[in-house]
Amino acid sequence: MLFGGGRVPKHHIRIEAYGTVDELNSYLGLIADHLNLEHAKTVNKEIQDRLFTVGSVLARDPEKSVEVPDLKESDVELLEKEMDKMNEELPALTNFILPGGNITSSHCQVARCICRRAERRSTHLSEIQEGTVPEIVIRYLNRLSDYLFVLARFVSFKAGNEEIIWNPRK
Repeated sequence: MLFGGGRVPKHHIRIEAYGTVDELNSYLGLIADHLNLEHAKTVNKEIQDRLFTVGSVLARDPEKSVEVPDLKESDVELLEKEMDKMNEELPALTNFILPGGNITSSHCQVARCICRRAERRSTHLSEIQEGTVPEIVIRYLNRLSDYLFVLARFVSFKAGNEEIIWNPRK
């Protein structure tokens, strides 16, 4: 059932989109339980709140006039500012790196993948039901996956772990 009362099959792309956002939000809860960086925990809570907004937007029945919370440009800007702050402390990325390093960093990488899937599902929904997914939702998910990648590196760095460089076979 959609927000507003409409019904679609369980396998509908709209259900897939907001279900994947819900999965991501749950995974961010797991990450919060492992984070030992207070500022990152605070930002994580803010992101989880925004993901409820994203889920509401995606779950809204496009045939009904239902008010849902809105995502703001400042929500995207928060992710960008947080990435900039973390990148100031991180060594420059000169190689591809493999996910891993420590449990929290690895969880951040899994969340990044879930976020990318949520973005793919949302862009698909936007394509087949034009105008039903605000562009800012897609942009937020895109920036969030980037944020989660930087957070994974940052968590590992703060824990003193070396990044695992990908060395392709020749």
